[in-house]
Amino acid sequence: MGTISRHDASTTAAALLLLALTLSSSLSMAAAAASGPGFSCGPSSPARSLPFCDRSLPAARRAADLVSRMTVAEKVSQMGDEAAGVPRLGVPAYKYWSEGLHGLAFWGHGLRFDGAVKGVTSFPQVLLTAASFDEGLWFRIGQAIGREARAMYNLGQAEGLTIWSPNVNIFRDPRWGRGQETPGEDPATASKYAVAFVRGIQGSSPAGAGTAPLQASACCKHATAYDLEDWNGVQRYNFNARVTAQDLADTFNPPFRSCVVDGKATCVMCAYTGVNGVPACASSDLLTKTFRGEWGLDGYVASDCDAVAIMRDAQRYAPTPEDTVAVALKAGLDLNCGTYTQDHGMSAIRQGKMAEKDVDKALTNLFAVRMRLGHFDGDLRGSAPYGGLGAADICTPEHKNLALEAAQDGIVLLKNDGGILPLDRSAIGTAAAIGHNANDPLVLSGNYFGPACETTTPLKGLQGYLKNVRFLAGCNSAACGFAATSQAVALASSSDYVFMFMGLSQEQEKEGLDRTSLLLPGKQQSLITAVAAAAKRPVILVLLTGGPVDVTFAQSNPKIGAILWAGYPGQAGGLAIARVLFGDHNPSGRLPVTWYPEEFTKIPMTDMRMRANPATGYPGRSYRFYNGKTVYKFGYGLSYSKFLHRLVTGGKNPAPDTSLLAGLPSTLSSGDTGSYYHVDDIGADGCEQLKFPAEVEVENHGPMDGKHSVLMFLRWSNATDGRPSSQLVGFRSQHLKAGEKASVRFDVSPCEHFSRAREDGKMVIDRGSHFLMAGKDEWEISFEA
Repeated sequence: MGTISRHDASTTAAALLLLALTLSSSLSMAAAAASGPGFSCGPSSPARSLPFCDRSLPAARRAADLVSRMTVAEKVSQMGDEAAGVPRLGVPAYKYWSEGLHGLAFWGHGLRFDGAVKGVTSFPQVLLTAASFDEGLWFRIGQAIGREARAMYNLGQAEGLTIWSPNVNIFRDPRWGRGQETPGEDPATASKYAVAFVRGIQGSSPAGAGTAPLQASACCKHATAYDLEDWNGVQRYNFNARVTAQDLADTFNPPFRSCVVDGKATCVMCAYTGVNGVPACASSDLLTKTFRGEWGLDGYVASDCDAVAIMRDAQRYAPTPEDTVAVALKAGLDLNCGTYTQDHGMSAIRQGKMAEKDVDKALTNLFAVRMRLGHFDGDLRGSAPYGGLGAADICTPEHKNLALEAAQDGIVLLKNDGGILPLDRSAIGTAAAIGHNANDPLVLSGNYFGPACETTTPLKGLQGYLKNVRFLAGCNSAACGFAATSQAVALASSSDYVFMFMGLSQEQEKEGLDRTSLLLPGKQQSLITAVAAAAKRPVILVLLTGGPVDVTFAQSNPKIGAILWAGYPGQAGGLAIARVLFGDHNPSGRLPVTWYPEEFTKIPMTDMRMRANPATGYPGRSYRFYNGKTVYKFGYGLSYSKFLHRLVTGGKNPAPDTSLLAGLPSTLSSGDTGSYYHVDDIGADGCEQLKFPAEVEVENHGPMDGKHSVLMFLRWSNATDGRPSSQLVGFRSQHLKAGEKASVRFDVSPCEHFSRAREDGKMVIDRGSHFLMAGKDEWEISFEA
């Protein structure tokens, strides 16, 4: 075969897919074009004088009034993601399902892109954004997505403002196809991401103060312990996740709790999977006891799409469709994505499987959110705070710059032998760009994307810095069944510098598809090795992937001088990569997931245990519990500068006052390894009193200005009784000029940060020594009454 040019099959396929998705979205929603946004209770509404149109009443009371006026048939028509209108009450039709993980997306039924707006801001896929460890950045991205959603609604190009994002599942296994959508493997990071993104999208302030109406409604998904698509014949639709109470308490549930308790998310989505024998969407312990009872959810619970049908068809959890619908609603489900509850709801009521009051409860939760979105306050276009948003508020210079900022702040420098980077563009005569990911615009987006308002591929980014760049795809696709090795070697040997843009695509990892290997696919490794051997100078390898890959071969090869992980970096990805390569941006990203070696794939994906079991050789998962070899550790990331940390103790950073623990009962740990206090016994007031500040002095020793994320960890004096080997307490992002020093403050809450989960899921604080760590510096904190 001949040379694979820049006009290769992957680029053509990308264009065709974008066209197909656009046409599909437009055709399916064309009926909405003339009607404009759905508002009710305006001057011409037949219900304008009824209580549910009274803006002075609480949303829940207004919603209950509306539901009370509907017939049973009208109520059942509201129970799917496409809810019918009720003309006699002036209630417009509504579509709940829209997506906004890292920008508004084609997926779902609520958005269309064939009107005044044909493109939206495409931010980096979530895992790369998480690598910035910057809560402020996460908030601003959520805020921008919510703002663009509201603008689309005002323009009549959206039939809903309920955005089913973010995905805050824990990235438990590196093979998971949807790990790219998540903030990573660490529950503390995922929790902070959840809060920041939800507050942004819903229109709250960074501190959580809200406005009325909501800018948009966020939905945290997919609760809980969902992280398998299709592995070895086991699919997410029929997988029963066996999860310990301990792992639920300290790993899988915390991000969802933070979403609801701190972020005030107005929706939680239950997952397809079964958890300990009960489908998540049929679990009253999860949906009612936990979401509403313990966490205080003020909003609705949605199912993943067709999850209710799957409860019967794949999981055989209930004998009939009517039983299935009744089980889900009685458990606390409010909305089924799909038509199953609409199809079988009436017969379920007629057969006595459920009562009308079960439907009323669900619809009251749903309509209360729509009330809070302002949809029953008349036509709010043109009025504060969101009615004036329109086409000019989408793809703004501010949002485009934010997409660039997020991409360059997330890029992780994994290797930089001899300080080969940053490059001096004036010293480069000829350059080669080799790799299937160099000029494929589709790969930049990952999954759940919309039409980007503009796109810069890595090749285009390089060409903005260098005049003489020759391009060769090298592989016919990410699968790389064929490699143009001889052509690539010839190009490399005749170029001053070689850049290789390799990695994965949605062919290897996506919703519905897990990986079977952590190695680069096909002939990628042999191509990289051959090109590196032929190149005049050590090559620069840029990896565009969602999940981690085992690149041990490149890590140890002296002819590969630098390695960057650029995730799926969104519309500005190519420019962000170039800015890092040429020193216009000092890399500051840190890995939000552990990079495991290929041997990790011997572990079944179906084994949900987080904690290691040395007796059986099970190595555990994530930096908190994994005891095997790593390719790169969680939190790893190089910079062009050298940053030093010092934990400041004493003076204005006194140790916590633990005198209030006197008199509290302490319990002996199993194995006689010490005793502990129950967090529940300490109580909310006691936990508040135990809080204390921890200050880290960080200094940029140069030679470049740069952003730096300070990560603070906790370790225990031993890792027995299921204690993590270490645990992230918090992180702060700080920009420092070369030679500048700054103090970064952490507010430490022992009840939150020093606690660990017992086997029964109860949270406890060990008596004795705990060690706060920042870099190589430690501060010992002792908890004794």
